Amino acid sequence: MERSRMNRASSSRLSELPQRVESNRMSMVYATPQSKQSFGKLNIPKPQSVTSERRTSFFGSRTSGAGMARNSAFGAFGGAEKMKDPRPLHDKAYVQQCIRQLCEFLSEKGFPGSMSVKSLQSPSTKEFLKIFEFIYCLLDPTFQMPTSKVEEEVPRILKDLGYPFVLSKSSMYSVGAPHTWPQVLGAVVWLIDTVKVFCCMSDQDLLFADFSDGSTEIEDGVEFNKLFLDYTAETYNKFMQGADTFDEEDADYLAKLKRLYNVDEGLLASMEEKYRILSGEVERLEKESQTDRLMVKRTEKVKLQTDLQKLQSYRSNLESFKANLENKASGLAEELEASGLQVETLKQEESRLQHILSTQKFTPADIERINWEKRELQQTINSLSKSLEQAEQHMWNEEIALAKAKETAEVKLAEYHKLARKLKLIPVSAENACGHDFEIRTSTEYGPSTMVQCRTQIQQLLRKLITDVDEECSRLTDMKLSLEESIEQVNSNISDKANDLKQLREQIRRLDEQLEQDMQDIAHEEQKWSTEMESVETHRKLLEKKVTLGYDESVEQLKAAQQQYHLVLQETNEERRTVVNNLASVLTTAANHLSIVEKFLEDQHKRVDRVYAEASREDEVDIQKMKDIMESFIAKVNSM
Repeated sequence: MERSRMNRASSSRLSELPQRVESNRMSMVYATPQSKQSFGKLNIPKPQSVTSERRTSFFGSRTSGAGMARNSAFGAFGGAEKMKDPRPLHDKAYVQQCIRQLCEFLSEKGFPGSMSVKSLQSPSTKEFLKIFEFIYCLLDPTFQMPTSKVEEEVPRILKDLGYPFVLSKSSMYSVGAPHTWPQVLGAVVWLIDTVKVFCCMSDQDLLFADFSDGSTEIEDGVEFNKLFLDYTAETYNKFMQGADTFDEEDADYLAKLKRLYNVDEGLLASMEEKYRILSGEVERLEKESQTDRLMVKRTEKVKLQTDLQKLQSYRSNLESFKANLENKASGLAEELEASGLQVETLKQEESRLQHILSTQKFTPADIERINWEKRELQQTINSLSKSLEQAEQHMWNEEIALAKAKETAEVKLAEYHKLARKLKLIPVSAENACGHDFEIRTSTEYGPSTMVQCRTQIQQLLRKLITDVDEECSRLTDMKLSLEESIEQVNSNISDKANDLKQLREQIRRLDEQLEQDMQDIAHEEQKWSTEMESVETHRKLLEKKVTLGYDESVEQLKAAQQQYHLVLQETNEERRTVVNNLASVLTTAANHLSIVEKFLEDQHKRVDRVYAEASREDEVDIQKMKDIMESFIAKVNSM
């Protein structure tokens, strides 16, 4: 009943216009009572830009412009234009959001089975059919998923419900594949929204009391109806004039509803805050319940062990750095001590010269010369002091730069090791290492040449590994294409033979019907014979000779009928044997064709290899000729 009601509503729906502009606000339709009989196809068209020169909708085409009126709903509904899905179904974040929404809906509606976000990443076809049947039963409780041709039934149901996008039949064969699951998931999310709208509309009361069955009453009566009818008339008039959004009308209608119901804004704000806090708490508890604490603790333990190893390596590096600094400090102390001794020697020399100056008499020229030498020595001391300070500052800057370079190198090395472990290249016994050592060990004894050599070696190994992987991928791709072609050929042969077998079964059925008709005729004849036997029995004495002759003729006719039956049976067996032989010959021909194709491909491959070898030999000969010409040219130049 519910499904027929939905179909009737979908055929007679004229005024349920789809929202053509996306909006995050709550629609006013959800705040008003609606009739159960008004549920129809939910058509969700592609959102069109307001500034677009041409708008396309399910209600017909119209050209937007100043003063141009909207086409009526009685126009061409459901044009043949193929819509493009505007949803970002190839965005991983959007797909994860849809999966979480589906999981929450199933748990909320009591899905009979264990379902998690992880299992919905790539579900099987059987799981998808269970989910689809459960969701659709919310719309039609009498629905049962058919056991055959489900790949045609599911797209047909979505099309009947008004799903605006095409869901191919081939996507039902591999639902969990990465290229088909996002489209199927989008259709399931649309079906969930349809169920929500249907539940919301079925839970609400009727709009008009005169059309009710007496079991429902309109809340607040005339006041509410008047507000809603005014709001509907005003928005519909503007919609027919070309408007797409009705923010002012929505705000005015919401204010009137608040005045009608005496809404307390402060209470609503406090309830929203409580709802937000409780939602956050529920989400946190759900995350804690879904996560495995033991696995989390093990992960934290591994992280702490990794950090401990990093700290120990950092500590060893600091100790080596400290030893280097102590060595440098000891060297600087020795230099400082030597400088102190030199200063003491200079002071003694100065005191001696001062004593000589005080005890001897000097001429003004000697005093001038001594002062000049003093100034020269003071300038030398100042320049040496500045040079010493600059050297110490430069040494400190170099040490800081060295520490930063070491930290950067350690971070890059850790990232390299992490990526190598993820690619199974470390340790040497890893799956993809192939016996090579891809690990770079930190040591202060390595010089620039050693690091360059290590980097060159690892790059060569990685290039070789990438080349091998590319070759393997190309080989597997070629093999996959050839196998797909073979499978298509075999499938076409199987379909042809299935048609032939169907025709043979039809012929057998006809023969069975003919045999049954013959048996009925024989039974009728036997009944007639029994009647004749009764009449003959009354005239036995008069017709004894004729009865004997009739008996002989009947025996001959029976033998002829038996011979004809054996002949028909033999012809049927011969035709059946011929069909079997034909099938065997066809399969043998297909196998021979496949072997011939494989042999042809092998010959082509050998021919290509031979041509490549000949071309490479010719190129080598040309290169050798060019080298000889260059050597002769260089020899001529040198001789000139």
